[in-house]
Amino acid sequence: MTSPPNTGSGVRLFVTLASLIVITAGLKAASAIVVPLLVALFLSMLATPLMFWLRNHKVPTGVSVGLILILLIGVISVVGSLIGSSINELSGSLPTYEAKLNESIASGFTVLSDQGITVPESGIIEWVDPQAAAQFFGRLLSGFGGILSDSLLIIFMVLFILLEASIIPAKLKYILPEPEKTIENFSGFLSALKSYLVIKTFVSLLTGILVSIWLTVLGVEFALMWGAIAFFLNFVPYVGSLIAAVPVVVLGILDLGMTHALLIAGGYLFINLLVGNVLEPRFMGRGLGLSTLVVFLSLVFWGWVFGPVGMFLSVPLTMLVKIALEHDSRSRWLAILLSADVPKKTDS
Repeated sequence: MTSPPNTGSGVRLFVTLASLIVITAGLKAASAIVVPLLVALFLSMLATPLMFWLRNHKVPTGVSVGLILILLIGVISVVGSLIGSSINELSGSLPTYEAKLNESIASGFTVLSDQGITVPESGIIEWVDPQAAAQFFGRLLSGFGGILSDSLLIIFMVLFILLEASIIPAKLKYILPEPEKTIENFSGFLSALKSYLVIKTFVSLLTGILVSIWLTVLGVEFALMWGAIAFFLNFVPYVGSLIAAVPVVVLGILDLGMTHALLIAGGYLFINLLVGNVLEPRFMGRGLGLSTLVVFLSLVFWGWVFGPVGMFLSVPLTMLVKIALEHDSRSRWLAILLSADVPKKTDS
């Protein structure tokens, strides 16, 4: 008795989905190990162009790696000390801000009641919950803290990855069945991914600097911390800039008044329009070819798997999955679904 012709493809699909679920569960369970490795890999991608540039200028490999590590340690130390001290000061000021928020809510009730509008106070207080907002913001900042706490492990990983970078292509040529074709495709992908990471890093750095300058001009407290947070959250597609702006605007209302809060919001809007809609597309070009819907879904998925760090790396991680799917004819249809464009059909 023969089985229906579609049974084999159905079983393969079921096995593939089951394998993806098992892999996802494994990645989530091992996130404490995988997250530092991912951060080290992407830091290495940012550092390899500088290392090869130094080597092309007759600087030995060991010296090049040492200079890059000194630069990396310096950046982590400065950023960690700035963010850490600012977070400690902000944490100490949270009770004051919570009292100011409660006073603002109470005065708002008074104004509404004077106008004859009755609003249930308990419902508004539950909706505007300062403790819930602080907890959400704390979970977000814990992603930065996790990276900084694993900085020594990440630095050692970057060291060994950079030392191996020059001999990895030779190893791949030895073990792959079609090394030239595979390495050519993978090199194109790595080049595009490095370009994305470098441009995104510099664009995010520009965003953070402009935010810090604008907030300093307006007299907002913790301007350097808010600029650093704007830098990190600029890596998060679509919602990162909004998340970075909301707490500053709220604290601006409580500390400086509505006029300054509007100026803060206007500054964030102008900076993100300038950087995100003018400068970034100019240097990024067409990007890496991911669908807008896929970018948003990948943000949710990788954020669920790896936490805040997964949100920062959602686009590069999805590109890794896409390039892997493209190299197998059985899974190429999934890569097409992830793409921004529909491939043109070739005449047979």
